[in-house]
Amino acid sequence: MAAGWLLVFSLTLFQSVVMNHSSEGPFPSPTTIKAWVDKMQEDLVTLARTASGVDRLAEIYLKNAAMYTVEANNPRQLVEIAARDIEKLLSNRSKALVRLAKEAEKYQASHQWRDEFGNNDIIYYNAKDDQNDPEKNETESGSQRIRPVFEDDPVFRRQTSYQHAAVHIPTDIYEGSTIVLNELNWTAALDDVFKRNREEDPTLLWQVFGSATGLARYYPASPWVDKSRTPNKIDLYDVRRRPWYIQGAASPKDMLILVDASGSVSGLTLKLIRTSVIEMLETLSDDDFVNVVSFNNNAQNVSCFNHLVQANVRNKKKLKEAVYKISAKGITDYKKGFSYAFEQLLNHSVSRANCNKIIMLFTDGGEERAQEIFHKYNEDKKVRVFTFSVGQHNYDKGPIQWMACENKGYYYEIPSIGAIRINTQEYLDVLGRPMVLAGEQAKQVQWTNVYLDALELGLVITGTLPVFNLTREQNGKINQLILGVMGVDVSLEDIKKLTPRFTLCPNGYYFAIDPNGYVLLHPNLQPKS
Repeated sequence: MAAGWLLVFSLTLFQSVVMNHSSEGPFPSPTTIKAWVDKMQEDLVTLARTASGVDRLAEIYLKNAAMYTVEANNPRQLVEIAARDIEKLLSNRSKALVRLAKEAEKYQASHQWRDEFGNNDIIYYNAKDDQNDPEKNETESGSQRIRPVFEDDPVFRRQTSYQHAAVHIPTDIYEGSTIVLNELNWTAALDDVFKRNREEDPTLLWQVFGSATGLARYYPASPWVDKSRTPNKIDLYDVRRRPWYIQGAASPKDMLILVDASGSVSGLTLKLIRTSVIEMLETLSDDDFVNVVSFNNNAQNVSCFNHLVQANVRNKKKLKEAVYKISAKGITDYKKGFSYAFEQLLNHSVSRANCNKIIMLFTDGGEERAQEIFHKYNEDKKVRVFTFSVGQHNYDKGPIQWMACENKGYYYEIPSIGAIRINTQEYLDVLGRPMVLAGEQAKQVQWTNVYLDALELGLVITGTLPVFNLTREQNGKINQLILGVMGVDVSLEDIKKLTPRFTLCPNGYYFAIDPNGYVLLHPNLQPKS
């Protein structure tokens, strides 16, 4: 820095000398200016060498050469050490995750369902409570609010309380409903497990249980919104839409979204269909493959993709842009649409998930059932068909109900925009049933791609594990439902600490890529500002 200032000063002085000289006499000759420049260069180099001690450093190096050695790095060994340390970190987090999932299943299995709750039967901290408004929600039937004492936490860079867990309930779900109150009742026991995990591993970050009902319980407790920065912002968070929940709630899937683009869906119905398809795309993770096809008299891809593609951020963005351009014309021909859809799903010449195969039909209804198409392509029922009747109309719903029932799917109605979000994610419960029946074989800890934490922890990856409903119905059958997904976060900063750059040359660095081709670790990997 000193040398830099000296250079500026010297150049300024040089300019001053030239200007003063030129005002009194003839301009200096090129030889004179070169002599000045050479002298300045010599003085600057001498100053830099003297100030930095570079000559002295070389003398010290030669004098004490016997005290140390210079060895070449073994890149393979460095990578193996870093990989082993990262694996150990993830393994420790996985232990906490497994314990949480097992305890959650045990607590829910022993829980007795209640149709009614007395005042203050349920005690919890709602993360969205306004701490400055003591009157808010105090009269909610069946529940009593905790008001934790928060302290600034340097690890989470926000206020937390390790004495309690927090609960987040989506804005569109009534927190006083019987389902939510029962969920609050049995998940309260998880608080002790959260604390026990942290006692064994103080480096644990967020521990979260995301319920299939939308409720999220996380530890340590922390207010959901920083009101000084986001006043009047509507909370649209729903744990079931988070990438870690989606990945943990169902096995990989190949999905073909089939959109009725006939003239009858024009206007409001078409807008509802577009929005529904966009929401459906949001339920997919990078482990899934998808394409969107529209049909009327003929069937065609809505985008440049002519086969299923990985449901990553880039591809989903392309599909969303294409969905907004769908126009309504012609007549409905289910045979053309389903034939095109099955041929894409059964095309094994391209990459795909090769697990669940699904067709999602969005339509306003029709008279034909396309039975011969299902008989030709899906006689073994390996492809599930889910049908959505969109808009308010008087068309016969029988045919599309039959399509879903005959092909191991479900039928849903989306009469208005308010029904879109909940109905486009209900299918995940159906796809989760084979996982529940598979039991422990389906229980594998999965790690997400890098994403931005909703509670301002920065870039994280999350370990997930599904939580199964182990109760039995009255007829003795196993309840084939997923209760939710358990998640434990690992900050990218923690992983970076296990890959120190001082072990490499000045320009060296570690990087990591996950199985989906996403960069997991790189010096230039930063969240968008």
